[in-house]
Amino acid sequence: MNSKNPLDSVYFIKMPEEFKLSVHDIHLDPQIMLPVQKKETDAPGNFNMQELSQEQILAGILTVLAYDRQNPNLDYYRTLMTEARPGIKKELAEAAILKTRNEDWDLAEEIWMALHGLSPEDKAVVLNMALFFDQKADSYRKSSLNEDADAYDDTALNYYKDAMDSDPEIPDAFFNAGFFYLKKRLYADAKGCFESYLALTSDAKDEELGDNGVYKRERAQEVIDKISNRNLENDRFHNAYELIAGGQEEKGLEEIRKFIRDNPAVWNAWFLLGWGLRRLERFEDAKQAFEKARECEGGDESADTLNELAICQMETGELDEAQDSLNQALAYDPDNTKIISNMGYLCLKLGDEEQARKFFMTVLEIDPGDKIAKIELQKLEAEV
Repeated sequence: MNSKNPLDSVYFIKMPEEFKLSVHDIHLDPQIMLPVQKKETDAPGNFNMQELSQEQILAGILTVLAYDRQNPNLDYYRTLMTEARPGIKKELAEAAILKTRNEDWDLAEEIWMALHGLSPEDKAVVLNMALFFDQKADSYRKSSLNEDADAYDDTALNYYKDAMDSDPEIPDAFFNAGFFYLKKRLYADAKGCFESYLALTSDAKDEELGDNGVYKRERAQEVIDKISNRNLENDRFHNAYELIAGGQEEKGLEEIRKFIRDNPAVWNAWFLLGWGLRRLERFEDAKQAFEKARECEGGDESADTLNELAICQMETGELDEAQDSLNQALAYDPDNTKIISNMGYLCLKLGDEEQARKFFMTVLEIDPGDKIAKIELQKLEAEV
């Protein structure tokens, strides 16, 4: 995560009485200093009031709103900003969405933080903040930046909780939080969110919800049914995941085996068993667990299961089978950089360095920050 303090780029000045912030007749309090965004060309101690622009002040205000939540003049700065730029909320929201779509994570975060600082009580903005950090966490995890990803997940969760605490309630806050909990394998929490979503939308007719709303309602019910039918709310399943993810694989495997004993047809459980065994480098046993997961309902459509199975097959020398598994996985999830990286590793095992290089380069085209692909390409270049 970025350790640089954005407030280091801002300085505060007392404005002369004749200064005009905009063409609007905006009253400036001469006793309150205004934040000014430094220019890249500004030399220390060489400030020229004659060169000061309105944009520097507005940019400075946005930086303070984003990162200095204890500033005693925030309300004053918010008033100045909205009076000088009446359409600023829409501008910021559109810019933040665009940067998020382009995965320009750092700049998008700055804009979202500024928008939230400008309208901290707007729960729609809070929900968008949750969705943003949720997406950023996923992107960082794909790049194997797991500690940063975990931190962004924690931030996303705080915003989801804030959005769900809205009055009146925002149904989409519960719907999206449900998928966040699902990603974290917190199935009881996920089920609770989807049940809340259904309760909040139960009185709405299909024509009021529209096609997207009807889809969400059906999807929420589908997830609830799967969690219930597979007994995924069971504490033993969650404990097993936490233990394996926390490096206590043997204890986690003991827990998940007990769960499987009572729930033998749950593919998620066999996947978790395989994952723990694979982490212990028990590849033959892990392979059998992943194959069992694929035999269960829902498990044969999981790209993650196929990817994990391929890793085990590569380690046990079944390279043709690994290639088949990775090809199937890519058919389900064509832009999954983990799968594409494993295609690169498979090519290395097959002695095809040129094709391996192409796969690792494809990973970097999708995710320029991917550490694994960078390292492998550096190794290949060093061997030339």
